[in-house]
Amino acid sequence: MHRGVYATFSGMLSREAALWAAVLRAGREAALSHQTAAELLGLTRERGDVIHLTVPLSRSPGPIRGAVVHRSGRIAAATHPVQLPPRTRVEETTIDLTQSAARFDDAYDWVCRAISERLTTTARLSAALGARPKVRWRAGLIVALAEADSGMHSVLEARYVHAVEYPHGLPAATRQARTAVGARSRYVDNLYDDAALVVELDGRIAHGVAQRRADMRRDNTHAAAGILTLRYSWADVTERPCAVAEEIAEVMARRGAPLLLRPCSPTCPIPRQRGRRVS
Repeated sequence: MHRGVYATFSGMLSREAALWAAVLRAGREAALSHQTAAELLGLTRERGDVIHLTVPLSRSPGPIRGAVVHRSGRIAAATHPVQLPPRTRVEETTIDLTQSAARFDDAYDWVCRAISERLTTTARLSAALGARPKVRWRAGLIVALAEADSGMHSVLEARYVHAVEYPHGLPAATRQARTAVGARSRYVDNLYDDAALVVELDGRIAHGVAQRRADMRRDNTHAAAGILTLRYSWADVTERPCAVAEEIAEVMARRGAPLLLRPCSPTCPIPRQRGRRVS
């Protein structure tokens, strides 16, 4: 399979066997990392075309067919103590992925994904971040962790707060709010309790059929209990945030929660004369 690594069976090569072979070829203290560790840890459902490995700084195993080799001075501390094949811990994997991201939005998304999937905590990610002396986007990642701690679990949710809610004077919603209707509890992205209004944010990747059906049932149950749901896409929040804010304000006013909507910038279509009272 690799130099010094042999399969003791015939037939198709399993994914686990391929990963073990790469680790054995890389040698002592090697661990699966980055996208490959993310695959094993549940951070992503995508299987990469190459296997990512990290080895100690003191070792250089040379080229490994089908693999990318990273080197780190703290791989021993970063490797999970019991999981096999050896892989980096979820916190270390998350920070690794933020550092290989092309844009900060992608880095932010990795942090949010690790928290929203309940694979780790903001405290553990903060500790992993603090253990690294050199980190790109450190200040932004610290903010991302603080926002995740307050209930923002995606880049889109953060964009909603910073482009729609806060700059236009909408009240702060309860993030990842729990609603109890009948015998069942459900969670929603944003709940404006005074208006019995839910704002759901649908990300750039469409939900599967099962998820859409679950969302539909939840929305219908909420409607029967008097809770209205508005849904917005990535394009809505990023391309027309002012219109989204106006629409939400109008609905809130009609549901008994009037407010003073304010313009977010000189080009905002909301009138600047003392803002616009929506009632």
